Amino acid sequence: MADTRRAVLVSISTKGALPEFDQSLKNFQLHEDFGTDVFNDELMKRSLSSHVYTAIQQIHKSVGLELTAEIAGQVANAMRQWAVERGATHFSHWFQPMTGLTAEKHDSFLGDMPFKGKPILEFSGSALVRGEPDASSFPSGGIRSTFEARGYTVWDPVSPAFIRRYQNGSVLCIPTSFISWTGEALDVRTPLLRSEEALSRQALRLLKFIGEEVDGVYSTLGAEQEFFMIDRAYFLTRPDLVATGRTVAGADPPKGQQMEDHYFGSIHPRVLACLMEIEKEAWRLAVPLKTRHNEVSPAQHEFAPIFERASIACDHNMILMELLRDTARKHGLECLLHEKPFQGVNGSGKHNNWSMCTTSGGNLLEPGNVPHQNLRFMLFLAASIKAVDDHADVLRAAVASAANDHRLGANEAPPAIISVFLGTLLEEIVKNIISDDENMPSPSPLYKRNNALIQLGVSTLPPLPRDQTDRNRTSPFAFTGNKFEFRAVGSSQNCAVPITALNTAVADSLSQMAEGIENYIRQGKDSIDAVKQVIKETLKNHLRVCFGGNGYSKEWHEEAAKRGLPNLRATPEALRTMLNEKNIKMWAKHRVFNESEATSRVTVNLERYVHTVAIESNTLIGMASSHMIPAALLQQTNLAEAVLKLKAALPNFDNGPQAELLTKYAELVNTAIKQLDELRKKQSALEHLDDVQAEANFCRDELLVAMSALRTTVDDIELITDDNLWPLPKYHELLFVR
Repeated sequence: MADTRRAVLVSISTKGALPEFDQSLKNFQLHEDFGTDVFNDELMKRSLSSHVYTAIQQIHKSVGLELTAEIAGQVANAMRQWAVERGATHFSHWFQPMTGLTAEKHDSFLGDMPFKGKPILEFSGSALVRGEPDASSFPSGGIRSTFEARGYTVWDPVSPAFIRRYQNGSVLCIPTSFISWTGEALDVRTPLLRSEEALSRQALRLLKFIGEEVDGVYSTLGAEQEFFMIDRAYFLTRPDLVATGRTVAGADPPKGQQMEDHYFGSIHPRVLACLMEIEKEAWRLAVPLKTRHNEVSPAQHEFAPIFERASIACDHNMILMELLRDTARKHGLECLLHEKPFQGVNGSGKHNNWSMCTTSGGNLLEPGNVPHQNLRFMLFLAASIKAVDDHADVLRAAVASAANDHRLGANEAPPAIISVFLGTLLEEIVKNIISDDENMPSPSPLYKRNNALIQLGVSTLPPLPRDQTDRNRTSPFAFTGNKFEFRAVGSSQNCAVPITALNTAVADSLSQMAEGIENYIRQGKDSIDAVKQVIKETLKNHLRVCFGGNGYSKEWHEEAAKRGLPNLRATPEALRTMLNEKNIKMWAKHRVFNESEATSRVTVNLERYVHTVAIESNTLIGMASSHMIPAALLQQTNLAEAVLKLKAALPNFDNGPQAELLTKYAELVNTAIKQLDELRKKQSALEHLDDVQAEANFCRDELLVAMSALRTTVDDIELITDDNLWPLPKYHELLFVR
């Protein structure tokens, strides 16, 4: 394997020109070609009758219009004609089961086969609306037994169909929900759409109190996708990366990210060629990528999109992750989406920039020039703060995974304590509202300072306007101008899960605030005065969750404990909270999950946690047994022979330091062998447990601890082993050689 490392290095260093750019993208024009592989609004307007097109628009606005057979039939016919014209031979119901990935089954457009002549192509309204995959082969958390196989996919008309191009053909992909024969959700889209409806229902209640009438409200999302790009040849020689997506062993390189020179630096030409191809493929699919840049760690990068409706943004992020994986391999690279592929450097997140928008285009978290006088903004700001305080456990559970546990709480990501950052101006406004019994506060000196221009002291540089708030990268839930940035979400995660939790938590807060306003109105208060009173009470009762300091600090952990904020450090305890009585009531009240569905989510995610840790443990056992310890024994033999030969050649020479080196090395090898044996015993003990919560707790308390101990030892061995003997690519090769 050491020879393999050298061969990979030679192959990388002797690579010629960059890979040939996809010919179909060479003449790509952003304005002309954006969205050409999407069955979008413009196409529907051209190909559907006016009343069917109008009906689809009404469905998009969530006004409760029923999807009839006539509507489905017209859409299906137009969709098939368009897809076939663009080279598609198959269609697929594209859905998102509880695997964290997407799923699809390809059916051709072949219809009836006449006795003579060409086949008839068909795609009916019923084929568009409903499919039937095998529900027993997907995670269900107990909802479905192995023998209970029937399940359905159901067309989501809000998320546009699209064409995926492959080397030898194209497939029409139709975004769908996935449910069981008994009607329970087996996916992440269905709960997301339910949470959108819950949010809309409750937001409309509150908007009426301040005199605003709109058709509906939906959440918006912009997901900042972080990832690593490494050479694929090196990737394939690391069993841990292939099996788990992260390195379960590997010593820190001499240089990591300490020089702070990678963030926003020049993108490596080979990686840039890959990212440019990904962008063009994404744009053709209407994924609105806006920004690309290097991230903090070597080999780490980010794509950031423009905001859009959350249900569509979640689809677009799943498409982007698929494009990242597939396109990287065309360029001889491997995209790592794991939250912590390398120890000692930053991991990857997916900051979910979330807000709420009316169907007429109004951002409910837009503060305007004078936030304290913007009643709508203060109302929905208060609801968001209350949601985080009331349901911090749910939000933590929504981002819980074995992978994300490696990242949360380190100095690269928010802590597991879910708190809200508002910025100095909004903090002052909130405190003034709480302390003022009668009126909203007047603008303060702080407001005037924050509106002042920044003078740079250079005549050729113009003065800059200052944003109303600073940014706090240590906060899990930070207000950043006209949205909240949920920074705790992991890079490999489907955004639908945290957005479902967030939408439902905010809907619950809005519902409780609406009840409070209605109560004050019944007591004779004017509706606006009632709204102001409820805003004040809400902010006062939930101010404890707001924190503007350093979320990484020990002092904040101590202060958060005093405030009574939950600190759910690991996945097993975080997931349990999904089933707390208050949370079960919330899911049921807003019709997002019934108790069976909520329980199934916990079971599926606990099982995934256990499987993930067990696979990582077995991978480390295999690598230590067949790679690291054998290499160490060779090194030990070489050292022993060298010490003996030196003693024989120079009997009077003081070889104590060399003998000491041999002793130290042999002790490390002994320790590694003992720790490997201990890890094997822990792995065996895990297999004898029969309760998933107990298994998860054991993984957290025993298996991960044993893995960490063995890793520390083999990493120490790596640092003092002959480089020609070490069989695995090292961190400096993985992170810097491309």
